[in-house]
Amino acid sequence: LDHYLFILVTKFITMVKIVAISGSLRAASFNTGLLRSAQLLAPKGVEFIIANVSLPLYNTDIELSPPPEVIAFQELVKSADAVLLASPEHNYLPSAVIKNAIDWGTRSFPASGGGPVSVWNDKPAALISAGGGVGGLRAQYVLRQTAVFLNLHVLNKPEVGVQIWGANQIFDP
Repeated sequence: LDHYLFILVTKFITMVKIVAISGSLRAASFNTGLLRSAQLLAPKGVEFIIANVSLPLYNTDIELSPPPEVIAFQELVKSADAVLLASPEHNYLPSAVIKNAIDWGTRSFPASGGGPVSVWNDKPAALISAGGGVGGLRAQYVLRQTAVFLNLHVLNKPEVGVQIWGANQIFDP
């Protein structure tokens, strides 16, 4: 992960702000654990924030006046120089938690009026995951497809998928 963050940092000359988003709300989440590890490994000059994604389910009835936690999340992502997404794999897909965060991030309405603005637009991004089998990589492939629409610029390599079950478990959340 140290090399992974270094790649993000070298794209910038000044202090870099990385906002990390876990696709799991579970207290002992391996994906949140990956983000905590990345936070500890972040080099000097990196502000690394793990976002709170305890957001209400996306609902168009409230998108024009979203709850404060949604506005705080949108502002945090908007202020980031780059994002790091960590998602478990649920039925070959990213988790509902990360999908919900993505949806809220595409529906930020500027105070000046006008249509929705995506907080994801034109941001560098990296993907990591922890899970069974292939370590959540199938969820990452779906996120890569979604990133095209969001105009997120996802690093192609390395692909980081940590297998968390079995005799060779090397990771503790």
